[in-house]
Amino acid sequence: MRAVIQRVSSAHVVIGETIKSAIGRGLLVLLAIEEADTPEDLEWLSGKIVRLRIFDDPAGVMNLSAQETQAEILLISQFTLFASTKKGNRPSYTRSARPETAIPLYERFIIRLTADLGRPIQTGEFGADMKVTLNNDGPVTIIIDSKNRE
Repeated sequence: MRAVIQRVSSAHVVIGETIKSAIGRGLLVLLAIEEADTPEDLEWLSGKIVRLRIFDDPAGVMNLSAQETQAEILLISQFTLFASTKKGNRPSYTRSARPETAIPLYERFIIRLTADLGRPIQTGEFGADMKVTLNNDGPVTIIIDSKNRE
């Protein structure tokens, strides 16, 4: 699994002409799933996201997590995070999991992330054409890959 995590002051996702989900201060998480991903990847990545110390403490130091700050989370599926541009200029997405593999893992990830955070999260819609708007706070953007454990 690969995630791009952005600390935001607000974010929302529109599907069609309707706002599907919106958050205030928190994390926008773009998530890609590959065929080789396992439940262990899911558990590790979810825990890492909610415990990332990227929110300011009273001294202005990034020392607090989403769990500690009551931050919200907006989770968006994004298979393009596994794009390969090695050959030519048209990206290949062969590392991205096919829907029959990705959808169940994505749904389990929602459940696990909700449990790890200790409150409901907001989501997009798997496979939908989504328009995501965010106000990146900092900016703070972190990329995590569960296979590299970084």
